[in-house]
Amino acid sequence: MGGAILSELATEIVIPVCAVVGIVFSLVQWFLVSKVKLTPHATSSSSGNSNNNNNGKNGYGDYLIEEEEGINDHSVVVKCADIQSAISEGATSFLFTEYQYVGIFMVAFAVLIFLFLGSVESFSTKSQACTYDKTKICKPALATALFSTVSFLLGALTSVLSGYLGMKIATYANARTTLEARKGVGKAFITAFRSGAVMGFLLAANGLLVLYIAINVFKIYYGDDWEGLFEAITGYGLGGSSMALFGRVGGGIYTKAADVGADLVGKVERNIPEDDPRNPAVIADNVGDNVGDIAGMGSDLFGSYAESSCAALVVASISSFGIDHDFTAMLYPLLVSSVGILICLITTLFATDFFEIKAVKEIEPALKKQLIISTALMTVGIAIISWLALPSSFTIFNFGAQKEVKSWQLFLCVAVGLWAGLIIGFVTEYYTSNAYSPVQDVADSCRTGAATNVIFGLALGYKSVIIPIFAIAISIFVSFSFAAMYGIAVAALGMLSTIATGLAIDAYGPISDNAGGIAEMAGMSHRIRERTDALDAAGNTTAAIGKGFAIGSAALVSLALFGAFVSRAGISTVDVLTPKVFIGLLVGAMLPYWFSAMTMKSVGSAALKMVEEVRRQFNTIPGLMEGHAKPDYATCVKISTDASIKEMIPPGALVMLTPLIVGTFFGVETLSGVLAGALVSGVQIAISASNTGGAWDNAKKYIEAGASEHARTLGPKGSDPHKAAVIGDTIGDPLKDTSGPSLNILIKLMAVESLVFAPFFATHGGLLFKLF
Repeated sequence: MGGAILSELATEIVIPVCAVVGIVFSLVQWFLVSKVKLTPHATSSSSGNSNNNNNGKNGYGDYLIEEEEGINDHSVVVKCADIQSAISEGATSFLFTEYQYVGIFMVAFAVLIFLFLGSVESFSTKSQACTYDKTKICKPALATALFSTVSFLLGALTSVLSGYLGMKIATYANARTTLEARKGVGKAFITAFRSGAVMGFLLAANGLLVLYIAINVFKIYYGDDWEGLFEAITGYGLGGSSMALFGRVGGGIYTKAADVGADLVGKVERNIPEDDPRNPAVIADNVGDNVGDIAGMGSDLFGSYAESSCAALVVASISSFGIDHDFTAMLYPLLVSSVGILICLITTLFATDFFEIKAVKEIEPALKKQLIISTALMTVGIAIISWLALPSSFTIFNFGAQKEVKSWQLFLCVAVGLWAGLIIGFVTEYYTSNAYSPVQDVADSCRTGAATNVIFGLALGYKSVIIPIFAIAISIFVSFSFAAMYGIAVAALGMLSTIATGLAIDAYGPISDNAGGIAEMAGMSHRIRERTDALDAAGNTTAAIGKGFAIGSAALVSLALFGAFVSRAGISTVDVLTPKVFIGLLVGAMLPYWFSAMTMKSVGSAALKMVEEVRRQFNTIPGLMEGHAKPDYATCVKISTDASIKEMIPPGALVMLTPLIVGTFFGVETLSGVLAGALVSGVQIAISASNTGGAWDNAKKYIEAGASEHARTLGPKGSDPHKAAVIGDTIGDPLKDTSGPSLNILIKLMAVESLVFAPFFATHGGLLFKLF
């Protein structure tokens, strides 16, 4: 069997050290971003600084600020600071409101977990025979109930914290990116990217550290009962994902209600530019970018990360790693993530320190290089950690049997997931970037109006599903053949191992989008707006790549959790031909449609209120269109906040209650059908929805930018093709930012919830079938 080279003590040191390095690195990046000053005067040197600005313009360091010669610098900085604080206040107040509601749910659900799991052995405190090895004695079910509840709350709090910190840094960095854009596109890029990195590293490191501490604290009680210990840890994944669901849905409804309202009245009816300060919904729109794309995305990827770790740990605890109490091999998933943080740290330096961006056309390649460099380096990192942390051969639990696996096979499982993620990312980019023909064809179809644009966009979305599904299918086949369900869990972890870089690229998009909005609202020159637009267009594509990653990893994660659930619930085979399973399959495949219908309708009804309010303000506030009067931004922010809080409850309840109802009344076989059905249909809808929306958005930007001869024949802004493109973009908004990204949480969350409640379902489930 040959033991691991890395000792237990070394493992105990390596994991927390890597996590701390990640946290320190993110704080250093944050410090560098904070050097861009938003106040034009410090109290002591206020006169000196403003003189500088007027004389040699050196108030910002030693380089000349390019073109704001005619504008008093002072007023621009003050304006930027004002707009930034308005956005930050809006985002903070929304998140606080959301977390109050979610907090009540969290406590109620924690009680539910305790009651359901405690009732498995009628709340007895006596030790019991282990589930998988009846000869051994394990801790009582009541302990698992209690520790699962604690880890659920831990996961939920970490998820909330990840979202909140991400939002804070994004609203801190947006105006700073705008101000840096005056010195050139390279400086603005570095500010936006560094801020994204703060979020990426904080989230990856926090997720790893909290999980590591939880395992070690739980171990004090559980001792040698690793089966019980890691079963209780699965609550961590459940907590992370349930918060992500509300963050994603609530944030998605908020951002799109504001966006659709602002676009329809502002751009289509009133013919004013995007982010024009006269538009009453403009602040709500910019707040939405932060609560949806940043806070929601952060919680979502944290949830994926927590669940793939939990799925791998549960399977490992009943394999030779757990049986032989090999702690280093047991924590292999955490070691992979630790190496990931170090690899991403090196990768980030390539974007911020090793190479400088000098022209607009270098932005997108720089972001794509981040993905390629991190994947290539990570492959080497995984090879090294697999050699150090794994015995040369070991056995993995495979539906009741033990399967012999070599360490190089496990390395291949992780690598397959890692590279599948990259492939999905690049296919997504091909279908959503306006540098390639698919989006250009969609833009071209706008010549004949909105209807053809919609038809072309839908076709593009459906077609974009093909290659990602093959990539996921191949990685599932390879990893399952090598290492059963554990293989799939570590493949998902491989896809998420470069999460810090993935999130940095992802958060960069909304930060640049906000920077553009602030430039427009502060009345900065056209050239600066062009730079922020270039940053934003690249950010749009990378956001689509990020969503591709999230969906691909969700598919693998939920399959691994599904395997763990089937093992824990004691089902030997899931037979599609039995009616119990087949009805589950049908219902499960329907759930993503039901869920999408709820979220789309929510965005529609919230947008309706927003459109009416924006129209009302344009019609009743004298001097608003001429720019003499200020719009009432606060009312629009309130409409978005109220709508999203109210509307996020039903879709959330659908996802959270389905496994409980199906498992309790119809039993584990039907539930296994529901999970499989939801996974299979959810992945397809999620990919097509986010790519369709992304393509429509970039087709509109392609026409607006007018960078090529073809684009100029369709433009300029305000032309008929442009109006058709805006309508397509507006339809695509809820697809790409609300229902699409939320679906991957639906798939994962139902699977992890079923796994956590599996002991209850196996003991007391299927009440209806027991009656007949």
